[in-house]
Amino acid sequence: MRPEIQTIVDEIKQALSLLRRHLDWDVALKRLDELNARAEDPNLWNDSAVAQKLMRERDQIAKSVDVVRGIGRELDDHLALLELGEAENDEATIVEAEEQLKHLGHDVQRRQIEALLSGEADSFDTYVEFHAGAGGTESQDWAEMLMRMYMRWAEQHDYKVEIIEYTAGEGAGIKGSTLLVKGPNAYGWLKTESGVHRLVRISPFDANARRQTSFASVWVYPVIDDSIEITIPESDVRVDTYRSSGAGGQHVNTTDSAVRLTHIPTGIAVACQAERSQHKNRAKAWDMLRARLYEVELKKREEKASAEAAAKTDIGWGHQIRSYVLQPYQMVKDLRTGVQSTDPAKVLNGDLDPFMEASLAARVSGGAVDAVADIE
Repeated sequence: MRPEIQTIVDEIKQALSLLRRHLDWDVALKRLDELNARAEDPNLWNDSAVAQKLMRERDQIAKSVDVVRGIGRELDDHLALLELGEAENDEATIVEAEEQLKHLGHDVQRRQIEALLSGEADSFDTYVEFHAGAGGTESQDWAEMLMRMYMRWAEQHDYKVEIIEYTAGEGAGIKGSTLLVKGPNAYGWLKTESGVHRLVRISPFDANARRQTSFASVWVYPVIDDSIEITIPESDVRVDTYRSSGAGGQHVNTTDSAVRLTHIPTGIAVACQAERSQHKNRAKAWDMLRARLYEVELKKREEKASAEAAAKTDIGWGHQIRSYVLQPYQMVKDLRTGVQSTDPAKVLNGDLDPFMEASLAARVSGGAVDAVADIE
């Protein structure tokens, strides 16, 4: 076997080992057998909520197991073909087997991500919140740029986007906003984007054209369905109403129809002004609050809750997950994985897949990716 092909085979085997470890392979197989047995119980659907939760867990585990088995099966088949070609000195067969191994090697990261997008809430729609950091107009403009970037990413993936809450900045941009992104695996793809994002540029608001650093935070949490019960005592929640605000021709209510809920024990706050009536905004805000608290519970189950840690700190230096530098050079760099792009305009227009894929893949290995990926 040529050294180049041996390297590819070793990388595939390493990916398989990491995936099995990440899934806790023996435990996953045992749990899948248990769930399959329970799914055959004719009395299961007597309680539809329990049945839906069980079937969702079964499908998630089965999907991950199938990915790992599929990679292993293809690797064995291609290696067998290569051995046959080498034994018979058949150059055509050797070339075919090597090409298949190369293709599998290129395909492994995508399949790793397929396995990773099988978490408890990965298939759900998601909320994405944006908050400007300290810095006034500069940070508010940057927060709006981030909102536009994620809207473009969503549109490129045929996801539907709704603006749930929008608080305009005093001079430009936004103080905060919330998007609802609907589509397959929306939360699974976006969940690693939570954190502080840093921008360095020549300020368009500075008459002296000085370079400015701005910060804004992104928070991602899943939309939960009725099968997931989150009970919140009303005494734990402060309810505030205010007048809706909008920009760019959006409907602006003339009554205090917007609703903000604050969960007193955790300090978590959500707001909704998408509907014209206070009653509908209140109902949607309660759904959002339940989703936020559910997301907190999900984070507690993960070994690394980077998004939660970022949310507990100031929106500023030392807590950012990604830097976007427009001056004095052009660079976007993810500080967790090392993935970087020399085309910030492309990234700001929604080209985020390489960053998301690297962050998801890093969760398999439990750390940063081994090599820095440069995106042209």
